[in-house]
Amino acid sequence: MISKSIKTTIICSIVLFASCKEETTKTPETAMSDNVLIQEWTGPFEGVPAFDKISVEAVKPAMEEAMKLNLEEIDAIANNTEPATFENTIAAMESAGKPLSRVFAYYGIMGSNVSSPEFRELQAELAPKLSDFRSQISQNEKLFQRIKTVYDASLKTPLESQAQRVVDLTYKQFEMNGANLDAEKKKRYAAINKELSSLYTDFANNVLHDEENYITYLDKNQLGGLADGYIKSAAKIATDKGQDGKYAITNTRSSMDPFLTYSTERELRKLVWENYYSRGDNGDDYDNNKIIADILKLRKERVGLMGYKNYAEWRLQDRMAKTPENAMDLMLKVWPAATGRVKEEVADMQTVANELGDKITIEPWDYRYYAEKVRKKKYDLDSDEVKQYLQLDKLTEAMFYVAGELFNYKFTPVTEGSVPVFHEDVKVWEVTDRDSGKNIGLWYLDPYAREGKRSGAWATTYRSSASFEGDMNVLASNNSNFVKPAPGEAVLISWDDATTFFHEFGHALHFFSADVKYPTLNGGVRDYTEFQSQLLERWLSTDNVINKYLVHYKTGEPIPASLVEKIKKASTFNQGFGTTEYLASALMDMKLHLADPTDIDIDKFERETLDELGMPKELPMRHRTPQFGHVFSGEGYATAYYGYMWADVLTSDASEAFKEAEGGFYDKEVADKLVKYLFAPRNAMDPAEAYRKFRGRDAKIEALMRDRGFPVPQE
Repeated sequence: MISKSIKTTIICSIVLFASCKEETTKTPETAMSDNVLIQEWTGPFEGVPAFDKISVEAVKPAMEEAMKLNLEEIDAIANNTEPATFENTIAAMESAGKPLSRVFAYYGIMGSNVSSPEFRELQAELAPKLSDFRSQISQNEKLFQRIKTVYDASLKTPLESQAQRVVDLTYKQFEMNGANLDAEKKKRYAAINKELSSLYTDFANNVLHDEENYITYLDKNQLGGLADGYIKSAAKIATDKGQDGKYAITNTRSSMDPFLTYSTERELRKLVWENYYSRGDNGDDYDNNKIIADILKLRKERVGLMGYKNYAEWRLQDRMAKTPENAMDLMLKVWPAATGRVKEEVADMQTVANELGDKITIEPWDYRYYAEKVRKKKYDLDSDEVKQYLQLDKLTEAMFYVAGELFNYKFTPVTEGSVPVFHEDVKVWEVTDRDSGKNIGLWYLDPYAREGKRSGAWATTYRSSASFEGDMNVLASNNSNFVKPAPGEAVLISWDDATTFFHEFGHALHFFSADVKYPTLNGGVRDYTEFQSQLLERWLSTDNVINKYLVHYKTGEPIPASLVEKIKKASTFNQGFGTTEYLASALMDMKLHLADPTDIDIDKFERETLDELGMPKELPMRHRTPQFGHVFSGEGYATAYYGYMWADVLTSDASEAFKEAEGGFYDKEVADKLVKYLFAPRNAMDPAEAYRKFRGRDAKIEALMRDRGFPVPQE
């Protein structure tokens, strides 16, 4: 997600070829070993992952066996002597790869939630093997010819809508992944992918190393300004790390952000800031700059094999933006208003600093600290006071309430121990339809930061919806990095973190509400897939949620109306900071992929690009290039980080549809259209068409500018 970092979902299939769907009955698969990671899921709720039995030792043999089984399935499809049809080619591919999907559910958890040095070594070993595996499918000439035969036939005689969509997407993805190249170019294409896969793993592991190893320890005289709950958590973390009597500030956003906001120790703020924004950029064995340069060169070479000028041109052809020019145009329309607002924010902060007698000039490590003081002065709004009413447990209940009102879902905790989990912190709920009681699936929540867990917040699925072989329930999860409280203490979070919590839950609801026939249709269009989750954020600030679930963690008293009014008045506060730090990263992503990477110096390119853009010196990019995992630990967001802004335009416009409705954000008619057109179809319908069905027209940028309190451009 944007400030929500993370929001990256586990790859539940290999590229596009292995199904995310689980079988409900035993199918005549090739005999499998007794490796737990590859076995069918058993137990309640149509079968669940055996998370309590995972081990690093089981991963490699399970992955190799699952790839072998999948390749056998693909070869059988490719070598079928019958004429190619939708059923014996496309549908057969959709059905393939179930054992591999199971292995990847475990692999994703072990990489993101419970990583270890041993597992990271294994990731590095498996990365090139997985790349080879993907290439054997994407470059299977017989398979592609069968796909092309079905595709060409469908142009003359279209299939039913979801089948046609799968055919179109499958053909396009094979084409984009070099299926039309000659033998020599295919060989080079595969070699590039293999090299990239290792670089992506190295990049991610370097960032994780720096997050785990740059810890700031405080003594009791360095705690000025920090909240009691934060201090207790920091003390527990320090004790767990063998530093009893000290207080640990870890190198993650969830620890860094509140420290920079409240600590009165300016030099320590600077140290914590530098540690965080230097991840992957420390000039040591874990430095990512050369890795990034190599990635950019290989990406450009790879798309050049297919005749594209640059990676961005290739990547955006199947996105809503279509071209890098369209994406840049949107960002540059917002950039001047965002940076202009930053100047106003900095001026306000400098005034406050001067009034306090602090003889300083605002620096990046001061921004959050003095912004908080401006918030108090301008709006009489104390973020720490707001946090007293933002309990994680109550916010979870609030999300369930919203899901019930909009989607008719009910969330019920499962009996502890009845569903295996990978860590004691993980809790599980059953999701059912409120009226019929039908099981929709299970929701797993892994809320706390810990060693071995990547930073940020994200949503993922272990099993996705698909109905072409019979209905299957959904297993989805949300993952956060809240600082775990001391025993008996409430988990109090900021308004921004509460917004992120709702955002990620929006992804989960998108998974649960999917009404798609084929697994491929669960995939997302990157500049659209963040829209649904960004839209769900809006329900946090609805009166229904505020009045019922925002209660004081000690007294249980509802949040005062006067405080709510202050929150709403301050809703556009600090939008300069939030928009500019995000846009700087999104613009950098695009400009890096439009540049000539031949002799690129990443640090220099970053500095010069920010200077050319007129980046305010008082704040950094949200994700500096050496730690930009969205873009360099894989390809999901490469030249697509702009997608959050694209989705934000849709979000702002869709929000106005609810504001205009008689029932507001709980209007039944608009909510029904929301589920029918914006959530249920996933990628079974062209996103632009789906939005027009919901809104009756295309989205307008003016709604975004109004939302952020920026000047609305005049026609």
